[in-house]
Amino acid sequence: MMMGCRKCRSLGGVLLLLFGIVFLLQNLGVWDFWGIQWYTILFLIVGMASVGSSQCTDCCAVYGESKSGMKKK
Repeated sequence: MMMGCRKCRSLGGVLLLLFGIVFLLQNLGVWDFWGIQWYTILFLIVGMASVGSSQCTDCCAVYGESKSGMKKK
């Protein structure tokens, strides 16, 4: 799902783990919050990861792009 540099992949993994724990607590009835669905969080995480990796110089280097998103020749 998430590709890019090691820093961005680990940050994405931490976000998924945190939201997974929050939804586990909601399913167990320990913490009732906001009333949002899991797929809303999934879209938010994917969106944050896309925006974040497009601004990360290490991710751009992995894909051979400049920071503006244009491929280097």
